[in-house]
Amino acid sequence: MILPIVKLPAQVLRRPVEDVKFPLSKEVRRLIKDMLDTVIKADGIGLAAPQIGKNLNLALIFLEHAGVPVIPIINPKIVSSSKETVAIEEGCLSLPGLFGMVKRPKKVVVEYTDVTGKMAKLEDNAWIARVAQHEIDHLLGTLIIDKFSTITQGKELLERYSDHSEIL
Repeated sequence: MILPIVKLPAQVLRRPVEDVKFPLSKEVRRLIKDMLDTVIKADGIGLAAPQIGKNLNLALIFLEHAGVPVIPIINPKIVSSSKETVAIEEGCLSLPGLFGMVKRPKKVVVEYTDVTGKMAKLEDNAWIARVAQHEIDHLLGTLIIDKFSTITQGKELLERYSDHSEIL
């Protein structure tokens, strides 16, 4: 089922998330499937539970167009990151039409729990790392609007997304 994507200024995007308990309930398993349907329909590359109104520590990395199978990351934590950073233009399904440059570590190591309840590790220095950081930010209540060095598209939408006039 395709779920509605929550847009800023919805407060759920800023609230702390709760860790997901194991074994996964039927509801959480269904939610993961629904999140996958939603990110595909929205033509996104990742989706975090707060973006569909749930304060759960859960996100999906969806880079199938790049040959990467969908990666549900449950209770993820970035355990290390490179000093080397890369600035890339980012957008967000919860901030439609707004894009800007965001500097992030090039390489990260993320520990998370997979859908079977096993601890897993993700280590990457390309798109998986980028998407993982963006989605984990969502789980911490941080949005790209908080990290923009410059806005590249949609500056006129800024008022809609609350008081962030300091980055104009």
